[in-house]
Amino acid sequence: MPIDLAADSGYALRLLVAAILGALIGLEREIHEHPAGMRTHLLVSLGSAGFTVLSIASFTATGSDPARIAAQIVSGIGFLGAGAILKEGATVRGLTTAASLWTVAAVGMAAGAGAWLVAITVTAIAIISLWPLRVVTEKISGRDRHHVRMRLWATDRAAIARLVSLIEKEHGTIAHLSTKGTGGGRLEIDLEVRTADVESGAAMTAAVAATEGLEMDESRAVGD
Repeated sequence: MPIDLAADSGYALRLLVAAILGALIGLEREIHEHPAGMRTHLLVSLGSAGFTVLSIASFTATGSDPARIAAQIVSGIGFLGAGAILKEGATVRGLTTAASLWTVAAVGMAAGAGAWLVAITVTAIAIISLWPLRVVTEKISGRDRHHVRMRLWATDRAAIARLVSLIEKEHGTIAHLSTKGTGGGRLEIDLEVRTADVESGAAMTAAVAATEGLEMDESRAVGD
């Protein structure tokens, strides 16, 4: 295939725009420490754009169907989305990140096809839905915004009752609680608590760690 600098420069610009727009969506996921961050979203968008550009530029023979590659991108991105979905006890995490990966594939395809307005519009709507819109919906619904997941060791079952009482006293909501017996008469507790904000979550964690009969093994914030 002969080199066409003008056409190739245009395709390179499409790939660059796809990478930038994908990174913008991934930045929000990165800031909130979700499984797939900026680099993952950038690569998904760039890869989708690359396949789209190839389907446009390289498969032009009579009888070929460039749209087949685009169709495979839509279905093939599912394996990445599935990898971002995590099941922790009775709680499922990562659905929003999986949806953002699927969306960023559309951004890459649009940029690769030269549909600039579509690519930019999808990016803007995705970023708004992931960050500002989430804050608005949480305020409207009154849903607790901060989730803390803890792994604890208890010396006896009475410590569980003290734990539940403490959480209620601190105005927290138990989203998940499970126990497992271990050797030595200790209990392993897997706990997820919803609190109003980060400060409340930190105070809750400190109070739990100071509770008699409980030993904090791990504590971390979790999100969608």
